[in-house]
Amino acid sequence: MALQLPAAFEERMKSLLQEHYDRFIASYDHNPYSGIRVNTLKISVEDMLALSPWPLKPIPWCPTGFYTETGERPGRHPYYHAGLYYIQEPSAMAPVELLDVQPGERVLDLCAAPGGKSTQIAAKLKGQGMLISNDLNSERTKALAKNLELYGVRNGIVLQEHPDRIAGKFPSFFDKILVDAPCSGEGMFRKDEDMVRQWTVDSPAKYAAMQRDILKSAAAMLKPGGRMVYSTCTFSPEENEAIIAEFLTSHEHFHVLAPTQNGLFAKGETAWVRENAEIDQAIPEGIWEQTEHTARLWPHLIEGEGHYLAVLQHDGTEENEPRVLTITSASRDSQEGRLRSKDNTRSERVRSGGKKGKAPSKSSVVDQTTGQLEAYEQFINSHLSFKPAGYTIVYGQHIYQSPLPSDALDGLKVVRPGWYTGDAKNGRFIPGHPLATALNSHEFCRVLHLSTETGEAVHYLKGETLNVDSERITCFEGINVKGYVLVCIDGYSAGFGKWQDGFLKNEYPAGWRWTSV
Repeated sequence: MALQLPAAFEERMKSLLQEHYDRFIASYDHNPYSGIRVNTLKISVEDMLALSPWPLKPIPWCPTGFYTETGERPGRHPYYHAGLYYIQEPSAMAPVELLDVQPGERVLDLCAAPGGKSTQIAAKLKGQGMLISNDLNSERTKALAKNLELYGVRNGIVLQEHPDRIAGKFPSFFDKILVDAPCSGEGMFRKDEDMVRQWTVDSPAKYAAMQRDILKSAAAMLKPGGRMVYSTCTFSPEENEAIIAEFLTSHEHFHVLAPTQNGLFAKGETAWVRENAEIDQAIPEGIWEQTEHTARLWPHLIEGEGHYLAVLQHDGTEENEPRVLTITSASRDSQEGRLRSKDNTRSERVRSGGKKGKAPSKSSVVDQTTGQLEAYEQFINSHLSFKPAGYTIVYGQHIYQSPLPSDALDGLKVVRPGWYTGDAKNGRFIPGHPLATALNSHEFCRVLHLSTETGEAVHYLKGETLNVDSERITCFEGINVKGYVLVCIDGYSAGFGKWQDGFLKNEYPAGWRWTSV
């Protein structure tokens, strides 16, 4: 085995696995498994299988997930840039499947970066309801926001906040919550040697303290009758079974639901915890029995890395004097085309214009915002076949469509208040790249179809100007061919261009461009 594991880790795994240890340690001689998950916001599983340039083998616990063969490079294909799939470790697809997200629900992904599980949740919502994705790390939230944009999420909000602050704003609000908790990462040792180097004997205890607080905050945000999934990518019982046993002991309205995966997932390991872990409270026998119904994904039993999963179901009983935040979510039927601007707080007024350190008068902000909204509405009416659902929020010159009204997010650190549609300035609206990536080809007034076979798709993704005859631009009836064009790769949206006089000016963002050889 080339990978050098910490001696303390090996000794603890021998203690935990006993007669199964040899088989476990032998799994480190196997290459890590890789996979993709089809983005059903943009393409069906059947169409992806027909389109895929590589062999795909189903992942048993995720109907949209597929193993890819060693040596394949799905990240170096135009379909990746079109957002048709997410490259994801196979075991990491399991938590969202157990969350059982349904269209129209309010869902929170509390530790979301870089966004793989958030994009999986968004696909299950099918553009209905709302998704709030949060992460504390500012750099990681950039990747989170980009992934949600690449995969065409229209009903997502990105926050960078402490869980307890979100809980103060959204008590008893969410139908489903995913807590993919920060952890010591032992389950990723085979896949990521950096995790091995960062691990110390004190890592499990350090992360367990964070996990307790995060899970407590998450519970406060769940509706009565809602469901949470707690997951980690570590083997440490202190971060897994011990955390769940403590949580169940102090939260009487929750119980564990056992996942049904035809024996693929092993049960929770409670015997080691009871004998070796330091737990500050007495755990009733019935709680330990429940904790056995949590699940472990062992790398020597499945084709995937190590994970732990606990499905926590609220029994529907309301707490005494519950604090429930009432917000009417925007829907396509009742809120279609509603325009709202965030001009009612001082921070937004400063962003909306005026000299640094001096807020402009409210009348000037209202005048400016009105002009921005008029330009935006004019663009929407003339370029799209529909009016975006939700609340229109103006941040400076940026315009978003949000599933929540702007004041619902006041006091929180917001990275993206919704679907970023573009910028309005000087009486004009300039569509943003995330508007393009979330559109279907029939929803925009001008469309250019590029093929992966001819090489045009790669030239576009590299940011090059293309020679395009006007006959290739498909337009709505009565629409002039000149103007913004939705560029599609083999039928699926990838970005914007601007056509004039036989040339397509490339609007693909510099930071997103094709860099593969």
